[in-house]
Amino acid sequence: QVQLVESGGGLVQAGESLRLSCAASGRIASINAMGWYRQAPGKQREMVARITSGGNTNYLDSVKGRFTISRDNAKNTVYLQMSSLKPEDTAVYYCNADIRSYDNPYAYPYWGQGTQVTVSS
Repeated sequence: QVQLVESGGGLVQAGESLRLSCAASGRIASINAMGWYRQAPGKQREMVARITSGGNTNYLDSVKGRFTISRDNAKNTVYLQMSSLKPEDTAVYYCNADIRSYDNPYAYPYWGQGTQVTVSS
């Protein structure tokens, strides 16, 4: 069974930084794209950043220049470095990864349980 476990959320003041981590574990054959999404109260979930297995990245416009996504393929881990945080970044952040397990010939999207990020003004 494949699992994604996130860590690193918390409460910070505007302008501060946080680093989120998400580690994939289980019977993993390969991981394609990995990414971070967020959902604020009363809003739809939105893509924040994604990174392909080759390292290509794309970002939500409002976080460009402030957030950086990276991954360590040897550790099956994706990171989100968040700087210059704003109150509007407050949300539950979810890790996502397209994973092919040894039990299935096809890759499927897996989700973490979510981690709360709260930015106070």
